[in-house]
This record gives sequence, structure tokens and C-alpha cells, in this order.
Amino acid sequence: MYVAVKGGEKAIANAHALLAQRGRGDAGSERIGYAQVRDQMGVLVARVMAEGSLYDPDLAAKALLQSQGDVLEAVTLMRSYRTTLPRFGVTEALDTAGLASERRVSATFKDIPGGQQLGATFDYTHRLLADELTTPELPTDPLTPPSGDDAMPRVTDLLGVDALIEPDRPDDWTDPDPADLTREPTVFPMSRAERLQALSRGDEGFLLALGYSTQRGYGNNHPFAGEVRVGEVEVEFEAPELGMAIPIGRIELTECQMVNQFVGSADQAPQFTRGYGLVFGRSERKAMSMSLVDRALRAEEFSERRVSPAQDEEFVIAHADNVQAAGFVEHLKLPHYVDFQGELVLIRQLHREFEERVAAARAEGDARAERRTKKEDSHA
Repeated sequence: MYVAVKGGEKAIANAHALLAQRGRGDAGSERIGYAQVRDQMGVLVARVMAEGSLYDPDLAAKALLQSQGDVLEAVTLMRSYRTTLPRFGVTEALDTAGLASERRVSATFKDIPGGQQLGATFDYTHRLLADELTTPELPTDPLTPPSGDDAMPRVTDLLGVDALIEPDRPDDWTDPDPADLTREPTVFPMSRAERLQALSRGDEGFLLALGYSTQRGYGNNHPFAGEVRVGEVEVEFEAPELGMAIPIGRIELTECQMVNQFVGSADQAPQFTRGYGLVFGRSERKAMSMSLVDRALRAEEFSERRVSPAQDEEFVIAHADNVQAAGFVEHLKLPHYVDFQGELVLIRQLHREFEERVAAARAEGDARAERRTKKEDSHA
């Protein structure tokens, strides 16, 4: 750190004080409370929870306030706090098939069982900047989604009836213990479950760019949004002392089932294939990007050539983590005096050697020119 710089620890303490002052802003304005951030910036809070690998809207809102809106700094705070929490066990797999959807749209079928639920979305707004935000009143008889386990069957299940899409799991599939990328080292190649875990906590912007690249031809994707759902799902935990799973709460999720074209191979029939995304909170763009990249990373399963960045598992996973990326980039601000001095000495030496070679070449050229002139004079 910069402790050795003039002022030392006092300068760093002053830097902290200045940061807090800048974050507070005008002392005459009302300080923002974390509850306001939590309730009025739900999309941003969801991103911090997803990339911070910790579902807690209150903590995410506090992290955003502490970081002055810097998403990566807030994610870092969340992950740091997460490491201090005790681990009691692993919850049961979430049953998203019965996800009670506030929002459910499909780009593959106009009329689907349960209907299209538009929900809360920016998709149909005019994207015009408003001088003041207003809250319109909802109709007295708002449309409510149908209830029941079969009220909103998955679009992929409808395609699966006629074997038009690959099964959601192989016939010989077993349910292995879930890996934890926060506690275990990353080893390539990864299982699809491990990849999905890494993508779910990956940087939204990075995944968006990769997902976009697959649509532009840098990957073998021809995608359709089979279904995007946003809603709450119950979390269950099997307590050893009870011997049964009990509900411990509900969390909001966004799930995307992407349907992709596949022309088949020598041993596989033509069918649609799947890309999958599941993210904390309202995070449609992230879930869709994740599902596009998930399908691109399955190239080897379908004997497809891996020719694009989105199809390279090590490239994608190693660079999707924004905390690692930010740390490696921002560490360049830290003192590198010794390293730079070494580079400076080397560059000076190479520069001198270059000038000596140039001078020697110039002298040799002058000598050749002089000999040529003398030779021409003697002939004359």
C-alpha cells in the first residue's frame, strides 16, 4: 500500500474521510436510507445479490450505499461478508417448475397454457427521460395468473411431448452433491452444474457481450426465448433432527429457458436444444445472457466445432468473475516501484544498444558510400 508515501497512514485516513464526505453529498440534503434503495432500486439490488452470491436485499442495499453506487465494490462487500457466515448445510433443489410467476413470457408460442403474463417490465416503455417519477394506480381488477401446478406448464415440456427438444437430463443422470466454487478450486473441464453456478454469479455485462456475440455468428446459436419467468419460489431445508424438509422462506428468481436449433449429427436426431439461466431477483437480461452462453459452452456435447470465445469454457469462466477481474485491473494502482525500476533499467539498456547499432550501421553506410565515390572518381 501507500503507507510509505508522504503522509503515510494519516494520508490514507484522510482519503477515507474525503470518500465518506463525497458519498454524503450536500449536508443539507436528506440522507438516503437502505430501505429506499432496497424498495426503489430492486433491479440493481438483484444484480448485487446475484453477483455477490448472497440473497439478502437489505445487505445488498446497504452495500450499494456504502459503495456509493459502485456495483463491483458492492459485490465485493457482499462476497467478503458472505465468507463470515456459518454454513449449516445445503437446501433442497428449488422446484422452479411450480414457480408462481409474476411475469412469464414466451417468444415461441403466442397462445400457451396459462397465457402470457407481462408483469413489471421496461419492455413496453417509451424510454423517455421523465422530469419527475410518478406512480400510476393499478386497475381495481388486475389480471392474476392462474393457480395450480399445471396452470403454467413449461414451454420446453410441451416440446418434449413429441421429442422435439432434448431431454432436460440424460437417462443415466444422477443427482451429485453440489459443488461450491467459493470453497473449491476451479478445475477444467467443469460439469455443466459448475458452469451454471459460475455463470449465475458472473458479471452481467460480460455475459451480455458474450451472449450477443453468439447471436452475431460467433457461436453456433440460433436461439428462441422459450420462456422467461420472474417470481418467488419456496426454499426448503432438510433439518437432520427432523428428518424431513421444511420451508425456510421464499426468494425471488428469474429463470430463462432458451430454445436453440440443432440440425442433428450422425448419432443424434435433429431437435431443439436447451440453454438455461437462473438468477436471483429480477434479472431478465442476465438470465437470458446466461442461457445463451450456457448453450454455447455445450458445443462438445453436440460435436460442434469450438471456434468462438463464448464456446471456450476456460476463457468464459476465468473472465466472468467481475471481482477477480476488478481486483487484477485495479491492483495496477498499487505501488510497483521496484518492478518499474527494473523495467526502466532494462529499457535504458536496450535503448542504448539500439542507438549504438543505429550509429554503427550509419557509420558503415557512410564508409561504403565514401568507397563507392572514390571508386567512381578513379574510373573517371
